[in-house]
Amino acid sequence: MDNHPIGELMGTTMQKIREMVDVNTIIGSPITTPDGITVIPVSKVSFGFASGGSDFHGKNQQAGQSNTFGGGAGAGVNIVPVAFLVIKGDSVRVLNIAPPATTTLDRALELAPEIVDKVGDLIKKNKKDTLKPDATPEIPPILPIAKTEE
Repeated sequence: MDNHPIGELMGTTMQKIREMVDVNTIIGSPITTPDGITVIPVSKVSFGFASGGSDFHGKNQQAGQSNTFGGGAGAGVNIVPVAFLVIKGDSVRVLNIAPPATTTLDRALELAPEIVDKVGDLIKKNKKDTLKPDATPEIPPILPIAKTEE
């Protein structure tokens, strides 16, 4: 049995979609600035695909000939930048492009990485403080209590 034209049509369309959308479309190539900051773009990609076709029998079709085929395919891709990863030294931040958070939950999720960084810094500081040898505390001098006579 010969390959049907609809298979070729769908295969060609899917190959073109693969060429348009790859992992570098979603997580972009890193951009490094002269001062050592690396910025990585992050995008949301959505796409749709449709194809269809039909076999037509012609009036003058002779026996043993293949039917006339008519078909079409289409695809659409939507790429929207949503954030940037900013890497500076050991610190990584996410800069959202979306409008500011309107609910408390959205705002909390937006601040979570910053809070985690601050808590981590606090824990590191506390560990350093506990590892230092304790200095002998100064003991205030004991003063004699004077008795007053009445």
